[in-house]
Amino acid sequence: MICKRCLRVSFCIHSSRRAAGISYYKKLLFLKNIFVTNTCSRMASGDEVKGFPGFGTAAIHVGQDPDQWRSGALIPPISLSTTFKQRGPGDYPGGYDYSRAGNPTRDCMEKCYAALEGAKYALSFSSGLGATMSICHLLKSGDNIVAMDDLYGGTNRYFRRILANMGVSTTFVDATSVEKVIAAMQPNTKMVWLETPTNPLLRIVDIEAVVGVARKHKDVIVVVDNTFATPYCQRPLDFGADISMLSATKYINGHGDVVMGIAAMNDDSLYQRLQFIQFAGGACPSVFDCYLVNRGMKTLHVRMKQHFINAMQVAKHLQSHPRVESVIYPGLPEHPHHELYKKQMKGFSGMVTFKLKGTLENATTFLQKVKIFTLAESLGGFESLVDHPALMTHASVPPEQRKELGIDDTLLRLSVGIEDIEDIISDLDQALEAAVPDSLL
Repeated sequence: MICKRCLRVSFCIHSSRRAAGISYYKKLLFLKNIFVTNTCSRMASGDEVKGFPGFGTAAIHVGQDPDQWRSGALIPPISLSTTFKQRGPGDYPGGYDYSRAGNPTRDCMEKCYAALEGAKYALSFSSGLGATMSICHLLKSGDNIVAMDDLYGGTNRYFRRILANMGVSTTFVDATSVEKVIAAMQPNTKMVWLETPTNPLLRIVDIEAVVGVARKHKDVIVVVDNTFATPYCQRPLDFGADISMLSATKYINGHGDVVMGIAAMNDDSLYQRLQFIQFAGGACPSVFDCYLVNRGMKTLHVRMKQHFINAMQVAKHLQSHPRVESVIYPGLPEHPHHELYKKQMKGFSGMVTFKLKGTLENATTFLQKVKIFTLAESLGGFESLVDHPALMTHASVPPEQRKELGIDDTLLRLSVGIEDIEDIISDLDQALEAAVPDSLL
């Protein structure tokens, strides 16, 4: 037998790991089955976030069984060792040989995350872009990606300035239009890359419809960046996507002290291919970061509920604010994709995008006057952040593309935290009053 991950013969770290701990894996599968099968068709009504039944239980218990450790530790230990003792050459009693290939702490976290996505497998990477890079290593020179035009700026930059130099082309398209996706597909298209809801314009793509387009072409992998929604609100694999990936730096960890990416999938062959890329390419996360993300997931369901409650109140408040031009939030009935949101998602996160009245000068003043919010990149932590996409997270997007998308000087992206909502709204009000004079009303 040849292991498809490390290409070793007969006995390897990965086969031995699968053979170990039968009682533990039986319990793990029982917990996963509770979560994966205990689902319902009811999605978000707009003013509430439900999540998937059993989500919190899975987040707390899957992959965490104390019986897998000799000590019986309730919290999975941090296994910092880079290498592991072998009985003989190629004989790994614990199932591990080198931490780049696998690590007990990382395995706990990946098993837990797979359960949250309703997936068979999960793989973690050194960053969200590390996950993106590794996934794109599934392609070869001459291949084409059809990608959503409204993407995280780092993904856009990687496609245009790195992949293009490796002979992989990208066709950017408004994937909210199935017709435009159909028109963009080419004979050499081997991957469709979606982000939904998008960053920063919060547009929603019909995953199932786009998957239907991709399935009419041979060997096309559909990837969905689930960073803004998280598996608490949306599970792309349920709609036919091949890979659901995200930046775990954001909501999954939730505490602003980890950089990591995760990808989840169901297909055995795809998992083996991507697992080998993770192993051979080396974009694996640190063990301590795996411990922190594993811990962060335990409160994800609690945090997401409060993020949604706060964000909805912020969106409604800004919607009626005289100093605000427009507000984008999928939970609002006025959102152009609100009906799809109710069909595809079980709520949303704390991401709110809005345009204030005025110019860049007014926007800059607002950013300088906020007190509860912090002007910073990233998102998804417990604290409230504000970002100016045109000058910060999406500055690398070509100006003409930003203009076409509507990412202008007065567009601001809020990552609404879980502070007291009265303080959040009070901070926004005082900053808006200082930034936008009465003459602009």
